[in-house]
Amino acid sequence: MNQTKRPLVAVVGSINMDFVVESALFPEPGQTVLGKSISYFAGGKGANQAVAAARLGAEVRMVGAVGGDEFGNKLLSVLEAEGIDIRGVRVSDRATGIASIMVSGGENTIVVVPGANGAVGPEDVTVHSRLIAEADIVLVQLEIPFDTVEAALRLAKSSGKKTVLNPAPAGVFPDEWLQWTDIVTPNETELAALVGAERLDNPAVLDAAMQKLHERGAQRIIVTLGANGAVLSTRSEGLVRVQGRKVEVVDTTGAGDTFHGALAAAWASGESLPEALRTAVDASALSVTKAGAQTGMPTAAELDAWRKAAN
Repeated sequence: MNQTKRPLVAVVGSINMDFVVESALFPEPGQTVLGKSISYFAGGKGANQAVAAARLGAEVRMVGAVGGDEFGNKLLSVLEAEGIDIRGVRVSDRATGIASIMVSGGENTIVVVPGANGAVGPEDVTVHSRLIAEADIVLVQLEIPFDTVEAALRLAKSSGKKTVLNPAPAGVFPDEWLQWTDIVTPNETELAALVGAERLDNPAVLDAAMQKLHERGAQRIIVTLGANGAVLSTRSEGLVRVQGRKVEVVDTTGAGDTFHGALAAAWASGESLPEALRTAVDASALSVTKAGAQTGMPTAAELDAWRKAAN
């Protein structure tokens, strides 16, 4: 990454505590089963992406909310320990958002309770407008209310800042958002949801789906392809495909969030968009070689050393 200046990234998004329970089988309705283990992880797409960007050298400001409970206090401590500016994180009277994840036989079921994340409103964007407007890049996701996402995109674009919209979890948003978005970054499932397709099972269908999103107003689209890397499509310059790296996979949790934090940090630092895309793909690949979401996210030094060894 270009380190001539420290990039400033503002993340407006969710902050969760994740509970991961492993058991031999999923319970049927009315059935009780014994679990093998339980683990607690700091999470939420917004917080994960903020940590990924901070680890790679960006100055990061977070706008969001937690509850005034033990989990909220813990999550604020985690963000502060990563050097993230939490002046924009409000303590809500709602409970801290959680994700309850049950894992069995390599499959999982997830129940997300937004809690305080659902209380992040446009007023939070207004109150913390300076934190957002001073950033080089503003990064948002869809785990907070849609009117808040819209307010953040509007403010960022009116301030002349670069904007990245990660449309996750999968959902359909108003086409109007695309005029305030420099890059929209779905994975294949999310892109299919955005364009009303059942599945994108070959490159021609994928390309057609991206073209359909361009027709709705998207200027730049990055589709993440898991182990196969990512593809950048622009209206004026065509396609740039970046292949994934072959790695020994330990845990894919948080790979997408690592990708987004790395993309924002690298693009804000002065890398061209294709260069930033390569950095994001590499950071994401390195992250899956370790267990956990935030625990697997690499530092800039780790990423640089790994890339030198791989080349």
